[in-house]
Amino acid sequence: MRRCRYRLCCLLLGAVLVTSSCGEPEIPEPGLTGGWTTAGCEFSRRPATVTMGGRVLPATPPELDAAMARIDAGGRAEHAGSYAGLEVDQERVRAIVHRVPSAAFDDFIRQSAQDTCIVVRDAAHSLAELTGWQDRIVADLDAWQANGVRISTVVARHDGRGVEIGTQDVEQARDAMPRRYGRTAPLIFVEQGPVVPLAVPGVPTAPQPGG
Repeated sequence: MRRCRYRLCCLLLGAVLVTSSCGEPEIPEPGLTGGWTTAGCEFSRRPATVTMGGRVLPATPPELDAAMARIDAGGRAEHAGSYAGLEVDQERVRAIVHRVPSAAFDDFIRQSAQDTCIVVRDAAHSLAELTGWQDRIVADLDAWQANGVRISTVVARHDGRGVEIGTQDVEQARDAMPRRYGRTAPLIFVEQGPVVPLAVPGVPTAPQPGG
């Protein structure tokens, strides 16, 4: 039962509103490494909104939402060795895809984007790789608890940086976990108290400006 509760804390895919102001349109770059953008980024677009409860809220346009769904589905299936995750920037009407550089996946992104704006950025690890690490750590939660390392969340980051470990015992975790999993294990430690899992899962998050 305890493990099920922890699993609910693990994020696999998410979205966040990026609140930076609209800038100049993105100019496509050729890739393969260092980041590039699709042809749809040449054009400026007006941010979409939706009114709920008398409040005007940002929204993701249907075309961009559909492109994100295609990329996520294909990334998880045919390009699992490259795909790390994605996020949505509703203010600039674009999505950001993180991936381990791959010519085949880049071609798939271009085709899936159609005329939407997709920004592609390099990632160190794929979602499939990080999910394997995540599952291994979740399986050891009881053992870590017994050894004085209280782990609140285990998150495979959508930007491919690593598996984020939220714990009240950061120093103990930073010392003990690499000794168990290896010094090259892609672990990121953050201080975090006990959390209550959300009833409705979200989409992986992008940092706010300055975060």
